[in-house]
Amino acid sequence: MALADQLTVLRVAAVPAVVLLYAWDFENHAYWATTLFVVAMATDQIDGWLARRQGTSSPLGKLLDPVADKVLVLAALVMLIGEGVAPAWMVALIVVREILISGLRLAAIERGVVLGARDLGRLKTWAQALAAAIAGYAAAGAWSDDVAWWALLLALVATWVSGLDYARVAPRVLRGEGA
Repeated sequence: MALADQLTVLRVAAVPAVVLLYAWDFENHAYWATTLFVVAMATDQIDGWLARRQGTSSPLGKLLDPVADKVLVLAALVMLIGEGVAPAWMVALIVVREILISGLRLAAIERGVVLGARDLGRLKTWAQALAAAIAGYAAAGAWSDDVAWWALLLALVATWVSGLDYARVAPRVLRGEGA
């Protein structure tokens, strides 16, 4: 397994630790949970860079990388509801979009078409990750919950704009024509 794939697996492995740190009530727990989340998300840039530089892009990496990002970000956002800084309705709308687009990807695979990441999808992932980090540090007391609310709203808008972009190409994809 290449180093890039190992970093992706490490990102998945960080999910239970992030969840546990948010759930476990001790002094500065939100700070530690958010810092681990930020470090884990940073491995996404590193593993992509390594895979391209070393030419070690693998089917495992292509499959697991977006799943790792999605699981880590969504886990953090769900835990931030309990911290009181992420409105449940925003997180729910983000989760709904993720499930819908995952369903579209599965439908495309059944037709022999791989629906790869789109530019707006990449932007969406980073908007969500940034919003989760901002909300996490708000939970830790670094700044106002209002800052987290606005960051989450921007991530929500990016999430649904990206979802609409996927929906725009869905008819072609489902006919097996590709994106």
